[in-house]
Amino acid sequence: MKKDMRVLKKVISYLWNYFIFFCVISFVVTCSFLLFGSLVRLPEEDVRTYAPWLLINILILTALFAAGDIIRRIITVDRPAKAIQKVLEEMKKGNYDARIAVPYIINKENRFREISESINLLGEELASVETLRTDFIANVSHELKTPLAVMQNYGTMLQQPDLSDESRIEYAKAVSDASRRLANLITNILKLNKLENQQIFPEGALYDLGEQLCECLLQFENIWEKKNIEIETDIADGICIKADEELLSLVWNNLFSNAFKFTDDGGKVSLVLTADEKYATVKVTDTGCGMSSEVGAHIFEKFYQGDTSHATHGNGLGLALVKRVVDITRGEIRVESAKGEGSTFTVKIQRRHK
Repeated sequence: MKKDMRVLKKVISYLWNYFIFFCVISFVVTCSFLLFGSLVRLPEEDVRTYAPWLLINILILTALFAAGDIIRRIITVDRPAKAIQKVLEEMKKGNYDARIAVPYIINKENRFREISESINLLGEELASVETLRTDFIANVSHELKTPLAVMQNYGTMLQQPDLSDESRIEYAKAVSDASRRLANLITNILKLNKLENQQIFPEGALYDLGEQLCECLLQFENIWEKKNIEIETDIADGICIKADEELLSLVWNNLFSNAFKFTDDGGKVSLVLTADEKYATVKVTDTGCGMSSEVGAHIFEKFYQGDTSHATHGNGLGLALVKRVVDITRGEIRVESAKGEGSTFTVKIQRRHK
């Protein structure tokens, strides 16, 4: 029924176009004939003789013009519109790899070409976002399963009636560590989601960056004492920046956490703070395992973990969070590292925001 209605509408449209062309051509030919007749005296019999042929010529010209217009519309309007509609239907179904093949007949100035190219670009963006979303869900599911499985296993073992106090304490500690890791994962996911969706806006305030770095570093005192890690600091005095102190604390805490995590017992972690008129520069260096250039190129991506041997200590979100915070504060971050030689993270923060 719907198909018949579409066909009927199309026929009516073609007939209407034919009528429009007939009226225009009849008007033009009639005016020309009257003008010619006023200049050249034609016998009345000749006029009567040629009038039917004139009407036939008008009908033929109208048919030719109408057919040409139909062909033009099919090539330049209907065909591109159908291609666009087909691709949009595919995208609607979730197939973001669908693309519009722009016909070569359509010139560069045609708006359908512009629309087609824009839709193709949209498809590429949607495909990229879909890939990121799928990877994100898969990674989150994997990261959630690990601590949950640990908690479930050790929780079951804690239910044993003949469990010794030593084993009970060990299993309870394992459950506590897994729950803490799970809580940190969820916290980082929520923070990263808010940052990426611009739900967190930096509130700039003037404060001493050196004092903040020292406070953040002292939070890891138990770790460096336990691992006998040497701490070396070179912090310039009186370096103040105007930034969101709470957001930047996420940066320093994550950088220090990684430095101590990847540094072996007896290693060294150094912190350097310098500044010029425009930037305050923070360098966090460790003597840990380091990383290859291939790993360094992806280190700020979500859930990316270059050293899988330390995967149980993190969730691959820390440096992604760091990168996002630094970007929001209009700063810069880079990493210099070599396999087996440690890493240096350099963060540059603007001292004044205009």
